[in-house]
Amino acid sequence: MTELGDGAATLAASSRPLAGLRVAVTRSVDRAGALISALQDAGADPVLVPLIDFEMSDNALLSAALRRLAAGEYRWLVISSITTVRALKQWCESAGTTLVDVIPSSTAVATIGPTSVAVLAAEGIHALLAPVDVQSAAGLVALWPDFSPADGGSNKVLLPQSNIAEPTLVNGLAAKGWTPEVVTAYKTVNYPAHDGLRLTASLELRAGGQSQELQEILTPAQAAGEIRAGAIHAVVLASGSAARRTAETMAPLPENCLLIAIGEPTRAEAERLGMNVAATAEHPTPEGIVAALTQAHTIFHTLDSQEPS
Repeated sequence: MTELGDGAATLAASSRPLAGLRVAVTRSVDRAGALISALQDAGADPVLVPLIDFEMSDNALLSAALRRLAAGEYRWLVISSITTVRALKQWCESAGTTLVDVIPSSTAVATIGPTSVAVLAAEGIHALLAPVDVQSAAGLVALWPDFSPADGGSNKVLLPQSNIAEPTLVNGLAAKGWTPEVVTAYKTVNYPAHDGLRLTASLELRAGGQSQELQEILTPAQAAGEIRAGAIHAVVLASGSAARRTAETMAPLPENCLLIAIGEPTRAEAERLGMNVAATAEHPTPEGIVAALTQAHTIFHTLDSQEPS
């Protein structure tokens, strides 16, 4: 066997900085592909631990709101997650229409980051407003214009959301003079969702991506056992809901299991639940998550090697 020289070994390590790490990804199969691939490219061995799933909400309430939207009653439509796009698309499919037809030209669309902008564009929807640096509800509120009666027009904003959405957008828009109307577009539930209620609509642009190969899927109980045995070295928290389910089903996590948050709201929720977050992604993208995990792994490895034997 040919041994790598120091330079080649350093290059290999830098191109696969997560080699040897078994990483639990708290996402469902259909939403985890891009992150799985990014982790594999960095040398990690990712496994899926689905914790949450999504179901359609009360169809009558959503139907009434979307018909008001189509009639031009709202100045803005805020789509605060990719899952919301799926929920609205599923409603449109059941109603025999499309997102393009439901959103009138008089209604501007806002969303929470570049990934959502791209997903909407693939569905034929142009997002006029979206944060780039702080990709969250708070980031969108910071960009949102104050309402001026002198401008004319409606000050109504439609916010189709999850049943457990935080009030950040509602409070922030109301403080700027707008009248937000919240409607539950989908329900966040423990995995798996009930048959017949599960959100199943597929997107033209699959933000979840495709993994390089079929990945292993663990139940929360199996993942907890592997974490305690030291066989899982890191857990990626993909949402505040995932943080809550992780605390319920897998905590306490040992110090040598690195907990990575997809963004600041998820980090805050994990810390509120008493979990120690090793790193938070600067951007809620596969690349951002891999960068955060790489940094945390490097720091932990460095500190561990300095411990007295």
